[in-house]
Amino acid sequence: MQYSRLERNADNHNFAVLIMKYHTFLIAQLLCLTVTLPLLAEEPEKASGISMEPLAQMRIQTARAKFDVDQLGWRDLTADDFSKVNSTDDTWSWKDGVLSCTGQPVSVMRTKKQLTNFELVIEWRHNKPAGNSGVFVWATPESIDKLTNTGTPGLPDGIEVQVLDNAFTDKMKAAGNKTDWFTTHGDVFPVRVIMTPIGKVGPNGVRSFPRQNLSRSHGFWNHYYIRAINGELRLWVNGTEVSGGTNCDPASGYLCLESEGSPIDFRCLRIRELP
Repeated sequence: MQYSRLERNADNHNFAVLIMKYHTFLIAQLLCLTVTLPLLAEEPEKASGISMEPLAQMRIQTARAKFDVDQLGWRDLTADDFSKVNSTDDTWSWKDGVLSCTGQPVSVMRTKKQLTNFELVIEWRHNKPAGNSGVFVWATPESIDKLTNTGTPGLPDGIEVQVLDNAFTDKMKAAGNKTDWFTTHGDVFPVRVIMTPIGKVGPNGVRSFPRQNLSRSHGFWNHYYIRAINGELRLWVNGTEVSGGTNCDPASGYLCLESEGSPIDFRCLRIRELP
């Protein structure tokens, strides 16, 4: 079959368009891999010898963009929103938008008001290997009053969102302790209250394990988005939902930040209270 010059030109044009579309698709996939692969690696710097901090900060920014805290209802949490419970006067300090905690003594500070339904965004960074901390949601007034009145070290009753450095696992192994009962990537569990874990569950049946390992180690910032609504709590780590719990009882109480033995920084604390 013979083709006219016009038909051949049309075929060539269509083929060129197809090639351009495929080329664009390949570029998009390569860009996606460029951003995604470093995020999937738990410690990419150790594997490659190249610092991934710029890409880590890209991940933080992406997560913050996903949870648009500039929408109506969001506000900053500042020093005026918190009260001391059983910490010392120098346990917590604010400077240039960063809340620093010495880790001593084991204690918490709480919001001045109790909360029921809300969304919370918070970034955290451990400053030493194997650091331990946490965010308490719906901490009970009774346990808070007890800690306040006695002033002794301890933690309240409530739902804890774990903030644990990756080196904690190595520390436990070196001490000859088991490491299958926790992770360092966003466990959610009840402390002397009721909760049904969502998704992957720890060996004791009450601890919600994350579906992915996304937390970065000490010295790097991590991003948490916590959604607590109608007795259900869900956690996103660095932009991805990983763990949570439902049927929480009580489903109202104080929001607390935890000091537990190691220095840690918090920043970008923002909250949106919901009906």
